[in-house]
Amino acid sequence: MIPRYTLPEIAKIWSDENKFFIWLEIEILAVEALAELGWFPKEIPHKIRKLARFDVNRINEIEKVTKHDVIAFLTNVEESIGELAQYLHYGMTSSDVLDTCLAVQCQQAGKLILDKLHQFSIVLKKRAIEFKNTPCIGRSHGVHAEPITFGLKFALWFDECQRNIKRLENAIEEISYGKISGAVGTYEHIPPFVEEYVCKKLNLKPSPISTQVVQRDRHAFYISTLGLIASMLEKIATEIRHLQRTEVLEAEEYFSQGQKGSSAMPHKRNPITSENICGQARLIRSFIIPAIENNTLWHERDISHSSVERIILPDATISLYYILTKAIELVDKLIVYPENMKKNLELTSGLIYSQKVLLALMRKGMKRQEAYKIVQTCSLEAWENKKDFKEVLQGNQEILKFLSFEEIEHLFSFEEIFQNVDFIFKRLGIE
Repeated sequence: MIPRYTLPEIAKIWSDENKFFIWLEIEILAVEALAELGWFPKEIPHKIRKLARFDVNRINEIEKVTKHDVIAFLTNVEESIGELAQYLHYGMTSSDVLDTCLAVQCQQAGKLILDKLHQFSIVLKKRAIEFKNTPCIGRSHGVHAEPITFGLKFALWFDECQRNIKRLENAIEEISYGKISGAVGTYEHIPPFVEEYVCKKLNLKPSPISTQVVQRDRHAFYISTLGLIASMLEKIATEIRHLQRTEVLEAEEYFSQGQKGSSAMPHKRNPITSENICGQARLIRSFIIPAIENNTLWHERDISHSSVERIILPDATISLYYILTKAIELVDKLIVYPENMKKNLELTSGLIYSQKVLLALMRKGMKRQEAYKIVQTCSLEAWENKKDFKEVLQGNQEILKFLSFEEIEHLFSFEEIFQNVDFIFKRLGIE
């Protein structure tokens, strides 16, 4: 039975110890399958399973001579089982072992990341509810646009996280295919039953068709999904980095007791976790291109994909697991400043209500282009002369032909957004 490592141990999935354990399991299961078919005596797989051992250091020592990792592994196992070694690797090629093992490792890592995504989803939902009706400014091009609520930011991220959960579930299913079909995928020297038997025991499916390798579009899809998840985390971290800027300060990372922000400036409280997430996300995303390029191999297989995958698959899964863990803590402990949000809402002296004025004039019969021109003129006057936008409107005779002082006063409120926030949250299933 292949072990599933506990959450803090994702790196062990990519250890030599785990890899060789899976290799040995694949080899013994293949012998079991052949014994089921009557090719070998029934007792052979039991004897091998009882005696077979491997030693990582010894395998590495042998590989220095053989320059071939699977041969080095088989040589080392032979040292523990003697003549029974003739039954191992029968009719198989190295990639039968390598690719089937890789599928198991990717599945193991994917499930750990999936667990983290579910945890992250819970935290995002919790904070969305917490700040559901906390008003703040929405920004377009970094410029104040119209009011939103802070809870909508978390709700947006929650929705994307749900999509990423589905994507990763699909990617895990897509990668969970093994192959034991021989040197060019024709089963010439080993029957398909062996592949079916081994894959079932390892919770995999047999690849419907393969060459010497499982086709790399599966791995490219898996890596691309990890890249998308990383981009979600970078999106969130980038937003928090902006919100923590001194002149904004609507939210900031938790700053622990004894933490230091700068070796030179004692006052600094830096968004280091968010910056860490952004940096790691760039790295993970950079693995997508070589993963896609791995799909183009010569004929029935070359080895150009192998060296790439030995780096990108462990690094991508471990890095993503790490930044997901950091992101959960980041969002869960994020310090929020509603009073600064209120202050920022008032920075433009009411300009953020310009569209409400525009639409109110149109409802009263003013043509859109005329209404837009008048409201824009009043906006510029308020902005450039540091006037209150509402007072400028109430002093404009053209506007007063359509709107009263009281009607203009009523437009300077964001209360209407709350009923629609309820609608959005209900549609997302956040209640």
